[in-house]
Amino acid sequence: MSDRSTLTSAPTTRRSVKDLKLGESATICCLEDPEMALKLLEMGCIPGTQVRLNSRAPLGCPITLVVGEQGDYTLSLRVSEAATIMLK
Repeated sequence: MSDRSTLTSAPTTRRSVKDLKLGESATICCLEDPEMALKLLEMGCIPGTQVRLNSRAPLGCPITLVVGEQGDYTLSLRVSEAATIMLK
């Protein structure tokens, strides 16, 4: 007998900005790295703000994000920095 409830109740993995697909949008939940948090906050990566992955360099780093619902500005980040921005 297969118990399907164990399959559906498995914990979901946390996603970060680096996990976004090209053109995908998401909302920032929190910043994971306390040392990087101030820098990211100053660049507009504030919890509750919508971001969209705009482009990825040919070798994967850096990436560019469109920050804000109206596309307020474009931000370029290293993938290691993007990995610290957690999404809802």
